[in-house]
Amino acid sequence: GDAAHRQATADEISQMKSLLSDGLNNGALAMGFGIDYTRGASRWEIVEMFQVAADHGASCHVHLRGKGHMEPGGAIEAFEEVLAVAAVTGAPLHVVHVQSTGMRATAQVLHMVQGAQQRGLDVTTECYPYAAGMTRIESALFDDGWQEQYGISYENLQRPDTGEFLTASTFAQYREEGGWIIAHSTPQDDVDVAVTSPLTIIATDGIMNDGKGHPRTAGSYSLVLGRYVRERKLLSLTEAIAKMTIMPAKRLENRATAFKNKGRIKAGADADITIFDPATVIDRSTYEQPTLPPVGMRHILVGGHFVVRDGDLQAGATPGQGILAL
Repeated sequence: GDAAHRQATADEISQMKSLLSDGLNNGALAMGFGIDYTRGASRWEIVEMFQVAADHGASCHVHLRGKGHMEPGGAIEAFEEVLAVAAVTGAPLHVVHVQSTGMRATAQVLHMVQGAQQRGLDVTTECYPYAAGMTRIESALFDDGWQEQYGISYENLQRPDTGEFLTASTFAQYREEGGWIIAHSTPQDDVDVAVTSPLTIIATDGIMNDGKGHPRTAGSYSLVLGRYVRERKLLSLTEAIAKMTIMPAKRLENRATAFKNKGRIKAGADADITIFDPATVIDRSTYEQPTLPPVGMRHILVGGHFVVRDGDLQAGATPGQGILAL
């Protein structure tokens, strides 16, 4: 339909508020916003939805309305929008994958996150350690003007199922068909700024479809441990582990107290433990083989039960449990 390209009606806003409130009352952890995919949404719609989250003590996890350094419509302007909404509603704000949204403006967006935190606003962010992202080619992200806005073109777009890089003609064909696309869009220096910032959680933003997808799904954490910590020495081991454990737990623990037993090792906490070799851990997943598991991960326990033991996945081991904010 046309919902991504127009403002919601008053009735639709009322329905959305009711549905979101019901979800939060039933234990939803947070509220997600894909504003870049629904650019027709008015500023006031966003305020209304943030207010629902604020009323329930839930954080708003936001894919910003704009990307990159080009103005108008870039990442700085888009961050200003949601920062203002968080300030006036009181909703906690979490900006997703700052490096693929900020692109060449990543350092500036992080500076704004830091300033907001220093002035008492509950604002956090995350990144994944790759210079390419993945999204749907038929989405609003590739509406007219995307090349100028993002500073990339057809040759920077790659099909995850075939490895093919696109041309103008294949872009038009594939956009009509719809499907996943890898966008090589962020300079490596900006990825490094995001990964090494003390502000950022490490998150995968990963998704697989029939074994095809982005290597971040299988490789994000081992890439940081192996390349940023051991090889490049841009992070300490302690800093990297905090980004993957205690920082994401703290983002959610005010809404769901179960997260106070996540992300740390202590008496009484959940025994979700990864035992790895810092001398050998490394990612292996690639854009051609995105599901390849890392090496150096010896044991993984979830709730005290092995799911990986001596490097081998334990068949039938599914001890994980969902968490509700109840």
